[in-house]
Amino acid sequence: MGLRKAGGNWVDGDSFFDRDAEIEALLERVEDGTHTLLTAQRRMGKTSLVRELLRRLEGRGEFASVFVDLEDATTAADAVVEIAAASRRIRSAWSRTKHWITQSSDVAMDRIQELGVNEVRVKLRAGVDAGNWRARGDAVFTSLAESEKPVVLAIDELPILVNRLLKGHDYLMTPERRRDADLFLSWLRRNAQAHRGRIRMIVSGSVGLEPILEQAELSAHANIFAPFDLMPWDEEIAIRCLGELADSYGIQLPEDVRRKMCRQLRCCVPHHVQQFFDKLHEHLRRAGRLSASLDDVSRVYSEEMLGVRGQVYLEHYQRRLRLVLGDEGYGVALDLLTEAASSDGVLTNRSILRYRDYVSSLPDRPIVLLRDVLHVLEHDGYLTRKDDGYRFVSGLVEDWWRARHSHGFVPFDSRLQ
Repeated sequence: MGLRKAGGNWVDGDSFFDRDAEIEALLERVEDGTHTLLTAQRRMGKTSLVRELLRRLEGRGEFASVFVDLEDATTAADAVVEIAAASRRIRSAWSRTKHWITQSSDVAMDRIQELGVNEVRVKLRAGVDAGNWRARGDAVFTSLAESEKPVVLAIDELPILVNRLLKGHDYLMTPERRRDADLFLSWLRRNAQAHRGRIRMIVSGSVGLEPILEQAELSAHANIFAPFDLMPWDEEIAIRCLGELADSYGIQLPEDVRRKMCRQLRCCVPHHVQQFFDKLHEHLRRAGRLSASLDDVSRVYSEEMLGVRGQVYLEHYQRRLRLVLGDEGYGVALDLLTEAASSDGVLTNRSILRYRDYVSSLPDRPIVLLRDVLHVLEHDGYLTRKDDGYRFVSGLVEDWWRARHSHGFVPFDSRLQ
C-alpha cells in the first residue's frame, strides 16, 4: 500500500516513516534500564515515536509496555488513576487493581472484566483521594514491578499535569501549589528509583518539562531522566518522505517541487511536511491534475497553509504558550514573537533590552520574568539563538505568525516618551 497520510493522529507500523536511528537509541536505553525525558518542539512526532517503540518492544517479547496520557489529568490522584487504568493489560497490575475496585465500589469481582476503560477509571477514582493517592500509586508501581517481564511505562503529557499542579486555572504559582507539585514529583522520582531494574519510564509532552520546573525551582526532580532530543527531519529525509507519499497516491512531485516545499517550511517538522503534502494533493485533485509545479507549491503555501483553514492547525502554538505561561506571560511571548515576525524573523538583543526597559516602566508591569518567557520560547522550538538574538526555527510558524499578528511592539520610542 505504501506510505499513507498521517492526518492529526499518531502513527506506527507501516505508516511510521524514518526515525530508525532514534528507535535504536531508545531501545538501547530501555535495555540499559534508563529513564528518559523525550523533548522536542511541537508536532515533531514524539507520541508516534514512543508508540512505535512500544509496538516493536511488544513484538520482541522481552518487555511489557504501558502507555499513559495525562493531558486531561488535573490532580496527582488523577495521574494515579490513569496509570492504574492503563496498566490493565499487565496481569500483576490488573490483579491488584481489581481488588482496589471491589473495595471502593459495589462491583463484584466476577463482573469487573465486563467494565469498559472509562468505567474502570470511574471505579478507580472512587477509591483514591488527596489522602491516599501516594499509597495507591505505590501499590500500582509495585504491581508493575512484579510483572513477568520488565515494564516500559510511557507517560505522555506529564509536563501539562505538572504545570496545572503548579499554577491552577488562574496561572498563579502559590506556595501550596508548589508544595503539591513537589510532592507529586517526589513520589514519581522515588518510585522510578525504587523500581529501576523492573520499570523503565519514558516521559514526554507537547510542552517542555524543564522550563516549567525551573520556574518553580524544582529542576532537581528531572535529574532521574536522561534527556533525549527528537530533532526535525533533515531536508533529504523530508524529500524522500514526500516522494513516497506521492507514489502512494499516484501523483507526480518532481524533486525540485519537493525541495521547494521543504525550503518553504525551512524546518522539516514531520507533521508540517505531511500537512503540506495533504494540501497540495487536495489542490491537484480539485484541479484535475496528477503533477505539481513550483507555482502550485507557492500557491498552496500562501493560500492553504497560511490561509484561514490552514491557520487552525497552527493555533495550538498559541494555546500551548498560554497554557504554560498564563495570560500575563503569554502577553509577553506574543509581543516577542510578533516583533520577530515583523523584523524578518529576527528578535535582536537590542529589541529585547528595549522591551525590558519598556515593561519595567509600566505601573502594572508583568510579574513573569522575561528570561523565563525566552527560555520557554527557545526550549519549545519557537525561537533559536542567533549571534545577535533569536530567530524563528520554523519558516511556516514565522510566516503564519506574521500573517496573524502583523505589528510588533516597536517603535519603542513612542512608548517610552
